Amino acid sequence: MNAHYRRPLVPMLLAALLLAAAAAGTAAPPLAAADDPLLQAVAAAPPGSTVTVPPGVHRVNLVLDKPITLLGQPGAILDGGGRGDVLRIGGSQVTVRGLTLRHSGTDLTATDAGIFVERRSVDVTIADNRIEHSLFGIYLDGATRVRVERNTIRGMTTLRVPDRGDGIHLWNDTGCSIEANDIAGSRDGIYVYVSPHNVIARNRIRDVRYGIHYMYSNDNTVAGNVSRDSVAGYALMSSAHLTVRDNIALDERSYGFLLNYISYSEIAGNQVRGVRGQHDARDALIEGADGKGMFVYLSQFNSIRDNLLADAQIGIHMTAGSEHNRVYGNAFKANRVQVKYVQNIAEEWSARGRGNFWSDYLGWDMNADGIGDIPYRPNDGVDVLLWKYPTARTLMSSPSILLLRYVQRAFPVFTPPSIEDSHPLMQPPLLPARPDAQRD
Repeated sequence: MNAHYRRPLVPMLLAALLLAAAAAGTAAPPLAAADDPLLQAVAAAPPGSTVTVPPGVHRVNLVLDKPITLLGQPGAILDGGGRGDVLRIGGSQVTVRGLTLRHSGTDLTATDAGIFVERRSVDVTIADNRIEHSLFGIYLDGATRVRVERNTIRGMTTLRVPDRGDGIHLWNDTGCSIEANDIAGSRDGIYVYVSPHNVIARNRIRDVRYGIHYMYSNDNTVAGNVSRDSVAGYALMSSAHLTVRDNIALDERSYGFLLNYISYSEIAGNQVRGVRGQHDARDALIEGADGKGMFVYLSQFNSIRDNLLADAQIGIHMTAGSEHNRVYGNAFKANRVQVKYVQNIAEEWSARGRGNFWSDYLGWDMNADGIGDIPYRPNDGVDVLLWKYPTARTLMSSPSILLLRYVQRAFPVFTPPSIEDSHPLMQPPLLPARPDAQRD
């Protein structure tokens, strides 16, 4: 083909593609023009200045790469048109406040976000914004000292959960404060990966996979958060030296707290209520999908104290080498199974003469010191037998099972290694009253 015929080929193909996209109803909205007033205002603003965004829809993919404050007036909306990041922060000392941001791209590999903060950014504040229909709400990519406060984030619920991004995602960030945000409909509410020395506090999260999800992130504080109606409230994995205090998990489907390879951490003052388990289409509990207030797997040298674990299928399940944990001062209330302990060593669950409260404890307190006079043992050999061989449940009322239970009570030497609380509490510890710990 000679040059005379080659020249018009590209525009003809482009026109044909645009017509086909329009016919299919998939034509993308026009990109923001270079002379868009907001883009011009940001470009002309000197470092340290404030740019006020007026009400209305601003169709932009905006980049802030210098010290600047972007302040939205009521009704100010940034619309990314379904491409990339709605707002990208590549500088330090940047503040974004009072905006609605919507319609990021949908590329998980590109981590499209409502707000994306680049790794060279320091001292960034993102506060009082609403982010909706964005793949990731806020993505922090190696930044330092970022404050993310009082934002409302709603995920792309039209996508399958695995195809969504997280409400707030931290990757290799340090010194950050993630506080008082309201998150729903994303994949995980807050995901923290390889990010030490951060504070995650007072956030409200619902209808996600994991409310707060930690991986390989040490020396963090997780305090005063509320997760509800998710698969798991707090999935803490492969991390150490965490302080996890005064959080709430309400009506989760599988776990209130999942501790997987957690060590040297404090899990204290948390409340878990109503972990209901996974049910089938007939609303029957699926075998092996019991709801667990706390699942502790391969986790050692932790302090688990003063927590409330109530109304779950299993209060706490501890297995796979979870040893040398100090468990005391907790309240186990009305769980179908208070403890599922699958280990080969015996453990004492009390400290300095203070054990835990067990709602099914049948002992007495003759000297009225608040401590039961006989130990509490939640499991015996029959329990272990039934966990290993579930079909043996058909023999629950048989003479052989009753005899085995009697022999274990009469001759403790036949009892397999298990949990013993030598100082059970007669009354549950008092926890601070919190309205957000109650069901609607």
